[in-house]
Amino acid sequence: MDVSYILDELNPIQREAVTDDSLHSLILAGAGSGKTKVITHKVAWLSSVKGVNPMSLLTVTFTNKAAREMRGRIENILEENLNQMWCGTFHGIFHKMLKIHWKEANLLKDFSVIDSEDQLRVLKRVIQAMNLDLETWQPRDTQWFINKQKDEGKRKAILNMNATFVEEKMVDIMEEYQKTCDREGLVDFAEILIRAYELLTKNNDLLKHYQDRFRHILVDEFQDTNEIQYLLLKKLAGKNGSMTVVGDDDQSIYSWRGAKSTNLKRFAKDFSQVKTIKLEQNYRSSKNILACANSVIRNNPDRLGKELWSQKEEGEQVKVYRAFNERDEANFIVGIIKRWMEEGGSLSDSAIIYRSNAQSRILEDAILNSELPYRIYGGVRFYERMEIKNALAYAKLAINQNNDSQFERVINVPTRGIGTKTMDQIREKSKKENLSLWESAEQLAQDKDTKVAKNIKAFFEIISQLQELDFNKDLDKFFEKAISLSGLKDFHGKEPGEKGRSRVDNLDELISATSEYFSLGEDNDDDRSLLELFLDQASLDAGENQATENEDAIQMMTLHSSKGLEFPLVFIAGCEEGLFPHRRSAEDPKQLAEERRLCYVGMTRAMERLYLTHAETRNVYGIENFSPVSRFIKEIPEELVYQIRVASETEVEEKGFEPRIVGGTEHNVGGFSLGDRVTHKSFGEGVILNCEGDGSNARVEVNFDSGGTKWLVLSFANLEKV
Repeated sequence: MDVSYILDELNPIQREAVTDDSLHSLILAGAGSGKTKVITHKVAWLSSVKGVNPMSLLTVTFTNKAAREMRGRIENILEENLNQMWCGTFHGIFHKMLKIHWKEANLLKDFSVIDSEDQLRVLKRVIQAMNLDLETWQPRDTQWFINKQKDEGKRKAILNMNATFVEEKMVDIMEEYQKTCDREGLVDFAEILIRAYELLTKNNDLLKHYQDRFRHILVDEFQDTNEIQYLLLKKLAGKNGSMTVVGDDDQSIYSWRGAKSTNLKRFAKDFSQVKTIKLEQNYRSSKNILACANSVIRNNPDRLGKELWSQKEEGEQVKVYRAFNERDEANFIVGIIKRWMEEGGSLSDSAIIYRSNAQSRILEDAILNSELPYRIYGGVRFYERMEIKNALAYAKLAINQNNDSQFERVINVPTRGIGTKTMDQIREKSKKENLSLWESAEQLAQDKDTKVAKNIKAFFEIISQLQELDFNKDLDKFFEKAISLSGLKDFHGKEPGEKGRSRVDNLDELISATSEYFSLGEDNDDDRSLLELFLDQASLDAGENQATENEDAIQMMTLHSSKGLEFPLVFIAGCEEGLFPHRRSAEDPKQLAEERRLCYVGMTRAMERLYLTHAETRNVYGIENFSPVSRFIKEIPEELVYQIRVASETEVEEKGFEPRIVGGTEHNVGGFSLGDRVTHKSFGEGVILNCEGDGSNARVEVNFDSGGTKWLVLSFANLEKV
């Protein structure tokens, strides 16, 4: 049988990785180096050349999409159906094992897997059954604690002698929760893996069966494995099994989910006869982009070490744009994309990548103003995010306390002991007596001294305090108060890892958004308050220009979401100290190293053109903050980048610099330019900081001497140059 076709598409190092006969292989696969191709061709090689039955192969990856793609590629190479081959995610594979051996695993035959939301509901029941206060022992906190123990392979947290009362009680809740799950036949995602590990540990015959069956184990994205996943693989491989792991320590960016990049080094230490092969030829990016990415990642300590290279052309220099502020940055990016389109490029080939979800708000504004379609990959638009909708709900209730949908949304968010039973009573009374939910709750709580009644009254008091605020000025102060009184920041911040941090950042960004919100001017006849105008605009923005899955549209995403993707044109926005690297990571060497890996991942998404942008000032909580350029940009040699910036008025006059207006960036509209001194009949004199839009949408940002910074629509503002 001629099997040369299996190797025909591979470069020499890829061929070595595929044909290597070592007992164990560690394939360090750099970004864009063809790791999926190697792992699929390795399966084909073992099957066609080495005569290994495909049923004796276990292929593991991290997402269902990747597993389907991998199986499809293998079947195409071998030209046969491989439905019986075990190829899937960790959870998929070991769920299958538990279903086969439910009795040995001490599970009910028809056990059910519960998702994160179902797990929360079970925990809530358990905590209430233990007569514990839900506000003190919040289900999300205990969920994070329980899953963390299981991911580390622990049935019970190992507490030291100085353990706190909270830690001890968490262990008690974990035990009661597990008893409930076992009794009801429920299995959460973390339980799948630890239960499978216990199954194999306690049943030697079963372990030997699977060790004999899976003679070859192949694992993709090995740098993302956590403790229990590593232990499962080690258990299955045993002393005689062969294992091939493919990974990249430079792309390990999920430590907050329990991933251990050190598992790559651990593998080389724990297993004998490990051969390390480095895939360093990149097929995605130009030489200049790779040179910049290499120069950044070299600054990380304790790397296994590799250097990406390419046979592609040098390509364009990586461009760095220093913006005046975040709006100038967003307008610049949109301007470059417009020029990209004029050159024949498609919107879907362009990606805007950012460190924090909160950054998308300004970028979305600029895209909406340009009437371009966009799609947020792996996420939702700013004003559709749960934490933002919760904050807006408090504001809407302050305007109209009889808004039933908003009442239902936040009456028990954050958790305040107003459960399903109470809400059913409120709804029933509301329907029976034709009352709003607010009026119904008010009557139910009236003259009562129960705990639920007190909680309802406490919620009413929050709304009452918000109603006392001025709806026509200082919207940032209004939302700062709403977020503070409601406790939303603490509530959402307790979500584990990156998700909780992102939600807090988004709430802070909402305050910044309201601080710069402008009305259409005093000449309009709209009698709505400034707060109502803002809420209406937020609702409209939430429904505009979000592209469908297959529509040609700008792609927007966080750095974490960008992993595994590639685009001809890439922007990494917000390359500033405190934002990227994130302020919470800058002082911790391990977290800083992960931030640098995030930068490396983002840069290596770019195929042809890469822009790194940063702003001199950025609005944070309504205050303009100076933002030093990110250390990651400073780590790139000057000769590898092209600096783009618009010279200031002072530099033009004193140093003779020529302003470089590039990519269609709008630095003047309606006869007004950056730096112009203007006067307004209500706000007095000020200086124009930013300009955007055109025609009836043209507006300017003015820093007034006594009135602060405001955005004004030129068609209403009646500004005059001084």
